[in-house]
Amino acid sequence: MNRKLGAVCARKLRTRLADLHSATTVAELTAGRPHPLKGERGDSFALDLYGGARLAFESADEPVPVNEDGSIAWWERVARIRIVFIGDYHD
Repeated sequence: MNRKLGAVCARKLRTRLADLHSATTVAELTAGRPHPLKGERGDSFALDLYGGARLAFESADEPVPVNEDGSIAWWERVARIRIVFIGDYHD
């Protein structure tokens, strides 16, 4: 991690992974500015790491919990996640 992301970003990543491990739902996440992604990554959620780096994840619940409008019920009902990207997807 240190070599690929740098020491500060790697430390943030370890912290965010610990946060994800201890949370029972996405609603419990507070650090890292948790936010849903848009566009082609619209089925994913992200946490800020450092600079432009993000930890992106998607629901691993089967079936994926959805709201009445069909959107993913991230905050209150997603309990299992799958990490899909770590890095700066803006590059």
